[in-house]
Amino acid sequence: MKQSTINVSSFKLYLVLSLLLVVVSIAGLLVGFVNLPVGDTISALFGTSDDEKIRLIVQEIRLPRLLMGLLIGASLGMAGAALQGLLRNPLADPGVIGISSSAGLGAVIAIYYGFAASNYLSVPAFAMTGALSAIVILYALSRRDSSVLTLILVGVGINALAGALISLSMNLAPNPFSLADMVLWLLGSLANRSYTDISLSLPFIAVGIVLLLLSARSLRALSLGEDVAATLGVNLLRTRSLVVVGAALAVGASVSVAGAIGFIGLVTPHLIRPFVNYDPARLMVPSAMVGAILITFADIMVRLMPTDREMKIGVLTALIGTPFFLYLVVKTRRQTR
Repeated sequence: MKQSTINVSSFKLYLVLSLLLVVVSIAGLLVGFVNLPVGDTISALFGTSDDEKIRLIVQEIRLPRLLMGLLIGASLGMAGAALQGLLRNPLADPGVIGISSSAGLGAVIAIYYGFAASNYLSVPAFAMTGALSAIVILYALSRRDSSVLTLILVGVGINALAGALISLSMNLAPNPFSLADMVLWLLGSLANRSYTDISLSLPFIAVGIVLLLLSARSLRALSLGEDVAATLGVNLLRTRSLVVVGAALAVGASVSVAGAIGFIGLVTPHLIRPFVNYDPARLMVPSAMVGAILITFADIMVRLMPTDREMKIGVLTALIGTPFFLYLVVKTRRQTR
């Protein structure tokens, strides 16, 4: 039986997603441990509020947290869409090429050796170095073979190695405080993000997103198969380079400032794919918007949960994303029979 599709015009799709993005953004500024009226929040946002406390909460605490979440969600969503298009695998996500775990390893090293205690910027710096190192290793081991299988196998190897080194660092942590910092950071969180974090990650995220967008048309041709794409003039090595480097920069920068937030890159493309008629080129920007919406919504949920300590957003996304992942596995298995 032919699978039915939902074909929605680009204008309607972007309109709906834009409205949802505005709604969750406003909610992200209103929701927190301190309940603020809508009028006071808007006044504080534009700097016209006479209440210094409200202005501080909105402009210095909630606004940078919101902006950071939007950037990270957009990065993970677009990277997931691009990697699923490149690898032609519905179960692919930014972690499949080892970028997330390598960035996490860099942050853990900064905490393990005490650099984080002396300089706050050392954690994102080391994390970004870890992500870039993964790119170098990935290309060194797979540059002579343009096949998708080789790319996946090398990525899995990098992911496994980085995970093992993270576990080793945690096992040999010099003190309980360092171990706690490692665990909490790896769980992922948007709490206490600042404009400094945004300024550090934004250049890498912006370059990564541009590279991913440049690969959109090639991914459309690649959906027909590598041989067909090559006959249509697609440079497979260039396309792979754009996607891998773009995803590494965007995801690595995201992990460097907020820790590991899983499943957003996996889930987001599947939510939006039916509405773009399964077109990889049209999927990129809507996936970024949906990723931003999901991250912001998840961050609102962790603030609303009645717990003594705020739940880490990475824990919530994993709890929600794992059942969806299992559903995708079962669905994919049925389709291949």
